[in-house]
Amino acid sequence: VALSGCVVAIGDKSESHSDSGWKKTQEFNLKQINQLTTGMRIDDVRTALGAPDFSELFQKEQEQIQVLFYRTHHEHSDGETSKNECTPLVFKNGVLTGWGDKAYQYL
Repeated sequence: VALSGCVVAIGDKSESHSDSGWKKTQEFNLKQINQLTTGMRIDDVRTALGAPDFSELFQKEQEQIQVLFYRTHHEHSDGETSKNECTPLVFKNGVLTGWGDKAYQYL
């Protein structure tokens, strides 16, 4: 019974004390993405955010398009990050042109 009380107490603590790794990652990524500006170079964004969860690279109309995906919101408690839990950052020729679902859809 005492152990059950401890487990409940741990679960009831504020988020700052009981965040799992993915929650901290999401908060960090959101904070960094909110400070981005269009025109930033991909190397500067990678320095600020670290390695992306997913990335895509392709050629379109003489431009190199790279999309970096960073986890920013929780969808499913399956222990894995999926693209639908990420915010896409769109780069054309190494320069940030936009982020979010709309920017990704307009590719």
